[in-house]
Amino acid sequence: MTTTPTAAGAATTERPVPRTTAPVTGATARPTTGRIPTIGGGPRRVRLAISRVDPWSVMKLAFLLSVAIGIMIVVAAIVVWFTLDSLHVFTQIDDLVTQVVGTESPLDILAYVSFEKTVSAATLVGVIDVFLLTALATIGAFLYNIVAALVGGVHVTMTDE
Repeated sequence: MTTTPTAAGAATTERPVPRTTAPVTGATARPTTGRIPTIGGGPRRVRLAISRVDPWSVMKLAFLLSVAIGIMIVVAAIVVWFTLDSLHVFTQIDDLVTQVVGTESPLDILAYVSFEKTVSAATLVGVIDVFLLTALATIGAFLYNIVAALVGGVHVTMTDE
């Protein structure tokens, strides 16, 4: 800081020129952020708007999550099948059907609920789940981008704790 004498002989202090955040090209200063001022030393809060979602990243994330859900479907079907088989539920249902319909019935419950058919059906449901969830999430991202362009997106307030 420099001092300059005044006409009365008293010294005054010059303040340095404040730094700007404008680029060197001489453009105007940056716009202010959506930061909400805080009182005291509390956490900072920032208000943001999610105005666009990248459909490619949504598709990748939805694919990985739907693969995980498909694996959980297959594992859950196996656990349920082993639980019901160990409780002899399938044989009791088969005995009930033979008592009601008769012994000459071509209906064999145990053939329909075999382990291989149950796991195959659960795998088929898991594969269909992967395709449907991935496609629906990607279409949802495209639709969100269209709607967000019209209304401005979703506003979110984030805090720094």
